[in-house]
Amino acid sequence: MTKYAEKILNLINHSQDHLTAEEIFLLLKKEEPKVVLATVYNNLNTLYNESMIRKVCMEGEPDRYDRIQKHDHLVCKKCGRLADITFEDFTQKLEDQLQEGILSYDLKVFYICPDCKGKK
Repeated sequence: MTKYAEKILNLINHSQDHLTAEEIFLLLKKEEPKVVLATVYNNLNTLYNESMIRKVCMEGEPDRYDRIQKHDHLVCKKCGRLADITFEDFTQKLEDQLQEGILSYDLKVFYICPDCKGKK
């Protein structure tokens, strides 16, 4: 793994946010002033293809990157805010219903966040 890949993986794994490539680039540039955006994209693709990070795709928005830890996402339909949520027994219920093992899934639950509800 390259030094950039290690630093990007560390940024993603220690972030409470769901970072875009541009946000990762800006954070990494503070430590590595010579890094270019293409390097960030290349390393993100490698980390994703090696199943070391998750990519969260939302229509009309830039991809966001997340740690591998098992969890799902709440997405606000008004502001696009992304928050983590965990359904403890969901994987097992899916596997029981399908009678097959599941490699992975990407669940997004759409709702209106408390901040947007308060802005009526």
